[in-house]
Amino acid sequence: MHYLFLLNPAAGRQDTTAQTRRRLEGALLQCGIPRQDCSFVRTMYKGHAKTLARQAARTGQPVRIWAAGGDGTFREALEGASPYPNAAVGCIPAGSGNDFLRTFGTKAEFLDLAGQLRGGVVPIDLMDTSLGLSAAVCAAGLDAQVAMGAVDFRRNPLFHGEAAYLLSALRQICGPIGRRLRFVVDGESFAADVLMCAACNTRDYGGGFRAAPNACPWDGWIDLVIVRRVSRAKILCLLGRYKKGGHFSGAELDDRTSGFFIYRRARSISIETADGAGPLVATADGECAPVEKLDISLRPLAGRVILPRPAFERAKAPALCGI
Repeated sequence: MHYLFLLNPAAGRQDTTAQTRRRLEGALLQCGIPRQDCSFVRTMYKGHAKTLARQAARTGQPVRIWAAGGDGTFREALEGASPYPNAAVGCIPAGSGNDFLRTFGTKAEFLDLAGQLRGGVVPIDLMDTSLGLSAAVCAAGLDAQVAMGAVDFRRNPLFHGEAAYLLSALRQICGPIGRRLRFVVDGESFAADVLMCAACNTRDYGGGFRAAPNACPWDGWIDLVIVRRVSRAKILCLLGRYKKGGHFSGAELDDRTSGFFIYRRARSISIETADGAGPLVATADGECAPVEKLDISLRPLAGRVILPRPAFERAKAPALCGI
């Protein structure tokens, strides 16, 4: 077994790759893993983690790859490794969002590096999108605009992580909001006036917004949650529920807010503008871009991810998504 650690110096507020490497070397010693079985590489540019993961995986040798960065670094590594059954990818949270891990456990569990090295591999679904691979959430509308705008706040020492997303949300609400969109969901076509929408493989995105509390990354479904366009006076109330997952009651939309949401479970989704107002801002696991059309399709159990020991033990339990 080879162990590859991809260290992103651009993740988070400052470069912590030296500290992360020292902590990893201590964890490797603690777990009795020979140093010669390990490689440490700093990523140098966007897409580098994908290239490095692919190079390591295509040797055919069993390899475990950890991406020390944010959701984008993890997504890149997973995209590079996913075609190869001999490779699995883990996440060491060092970014501003790290939403992927929230479905599986706590940040503290993922920061326990010895626990990571002693963890196990589980298969998960992946989504192919117009913005590339997504392991977590592909979104469009106000939420994607917020993700794009959060970059402006992340480097400020006072506003990082969830605060960057919340400040970006407040700024976006002051501008034009809502689009007329056309959806095709597993062959069902409909149009709606939309504030935002999220195709979810996992539960959380945007710095901790629980869009799809019932999303399970190995159940063979995408949870599509659409927020209808509402007045600015109503937005803050809805966002409060949306952040905590309070728009759901059990497996269905809550009766008190169901009129403001549309919910579907699907394997294929297409979204395009129907108002002539220009491209739609979309995001997939931290990758943001304007698109004319957003296509999303599911690849069941196409990814292999490493979970730290406590999260791995929960994932093996009978109630797989009750974690």
